[in-house]
Amino acid sequence: MFIADSHIHLWDKGKPRSAHRQTPYSAIEALADMDKACVNAAIIQPPAWDPDANAIAIEAASKHPTRFGILGNFSLQAPNKLEILSGWKKQAGMLGLRYILNDPLHAQWLEGSELNWLWSGSQEHSIPIAIAASSHLPLLGPIAKKHPHLRLIIDHLGVPLDAKGELAFSHINQLLDLAKYPNVSIKASAVPSYANDPYPHPSIQAQLKIIFNAFGANRFFWGSDITKLKCSWLECIELFTLHSPWMKASELEQVMGKALLQHLDWKPEHTNS
Repeated sequence: MFIADSHIHLWDKGKPRSAHRQTPYSAIEALADMDKACVNAAIIQPPAWDPDANAIAIEAASKHPTRFGILGNFSLQAPNKLEILSGWKKQAGMLGLRYILNDPLHAQWLEGSELNWLWSGSQEHSIPIAIAASSHLPLLGPIAKKHPHLRLIIDHLGVPLDAKGELAFSHINQLLDLAKYPNVSIKASAVPSYANDPYPHPSIQAQLKIIFNAFGANRFFWGSDITKLKCSWLECIELFTLHSPWMKASELEQVMGKALLQHLDWKPEHTNS
């Protein structure tokens, strides 16, 4: 099975959020950890706490094009934003964009016309956008409907920041409502961090199954967010491959990497797809 992680961070400076490890995480360290866990490829999401994170990701993808892809970012208020967007995927390893839009100001942007250039331009240039917006999930529906060829990816199952247990899935109905839009997918990323019970976290299996059934195997992308987890990369994989019996083998192959590669139009050299 080809395993592609939909969500990791690399950085060498800055202060991460408390949920993450507090020391830098390099491409070399990530590759060693990936090899140990048999992770074939991973999508880097440059974190906000390191201003050079995009450059770090591009360097990693340039040196290891079959191992790393990128969902990067640039300032949404850049004066030359349209020019940047049109040439975005010309950068080494750049497969799309990723933004955190959870603040009250972001709600105004999502509900109004502030970001129309982003949605229409990304649709035009076939740029997928991953969004962490658990506070504003209902606002994503109209955007998806208005731009049916825009690929939107909801981060972390729509779980609110640092929420655990029942609170982690307090927005599940809002998330499920987005499943009716065929251009909306989700990352099943950082899943072990949402549970209060010990590994393999049986308490969250029911919610995972409900979300999976709504979106299907082609729109449900496994990811680790490895620098946030208390468990190992292998344990995060096996949470799905060994401890989620409600998924069929063919569905599991899609969830663990194949669907992600197809969605991002990424064909690492050593895949069989």
